[in-house]
Amino acid sequence: MSAIRTEQLQKVYGDVRALDGLTFSVEPGTVFGFLGPNGAGKTTTIRLLTGLAHPSGGKAWVAGEDITNSRKVAARIGFLPEEPAFYTWMTPLEFLDHVGRLFGLPGHERTARAEDLLEQVGLTSVRKRRIAGFSRGMRQRLALAQALINRPEVLFLDEPVSALDPAGRKEVLEMITRLRGECTVFMSTHILDDAQRVCDTVGIIDHGRLIVEAQQADLRARYGVPAFELECVDGYEEALRSWAEAQAKLPWVDSATCDGGVARILANDVKIAQQSLLARAVEDGLVLKRYEVVTPSLEDVFLRLVGEEGAQA
Repeated sequence: MSAIRTEQLQKVYGDVRALDGLTFSVEPGTVFGFLGPNGAGKTTTIRLLTGLAHPSGGKAWVAGEDITNSRKVAARIGFLPEEPAFYTWMTPLEFLDHVGRLFGLPGHERTARAEDLLEQVGLTSVRKRRIAGFSRGMRQRLALAQALINRPEVLFLDEPVSALDPAGRKEVLEMITRLRGECTVFMSTHILDDAQRVCDTVGIIDHGRLIVEAQQADLRARYGVPAFELECVDGYEEALRSWAEAQAKLPWVDSATCDGGVARILANDVKIAQQSLLARAVEDGLVLKRYEVVTPSLEDVFLRLVGEEGAQA
């Protein structure tokens, strides 16, 4: 049984169709990355799946419960919204105790669970300080702790690391990785590097429709185009830029960009590029210190698919 399953899920606001027949499934115990540009329907989807909004059409199930049974769904999930809210006069310990009471946890379990989660998110030293004085990053960490207080079967994360510094992002992503197998994680994010790092499966949405859903490795193998990167020695930057502009006019080149001393070439015929690109650079007098065929990233795939879908819409 899927941890999350939707069938033709729809949401309409007046003349705006926020979701347009969304169908996908998420396997139990996996980390699912839900990607899309701003306004694609990511947050709307999460609101429907968590019972915070009602669908205009279609069906969905979370942890085996129909989403129309919002009370049953709420008992089995955790949720970290993009902009979490708190009772700021409380301390983290008091706030987590309050959330634990809402889930019906007994007193000794609430205390132990709160202390454990605060240690996991790095807030043990401030557990008795009022939340009012917390930075945005500290509040984001506390919000993640409250989302886990009831040991949810399915954890929904809406932009979970957007407010964190690099060290905080690393810690939270490692925590999400450790949750694999313990619960199902549904993570909406616009930081594609983070999705590439932790997600098993990825779904890409645009204009309320699912473009693709696949395991990350399969997605990159199916849609990714390898990039050819050439880095010149100091003093050849302008020559490299002019050279890249010339390559962009070749029929077998999709695009050619140059940033500083690094040129990046995307080819529509990889075989020709492999045979002739380096030779062309040498013949044209470029002095290189690096030539590399770069494996396509999740960002490369995302931009390609969203761009193609947008052109067709």
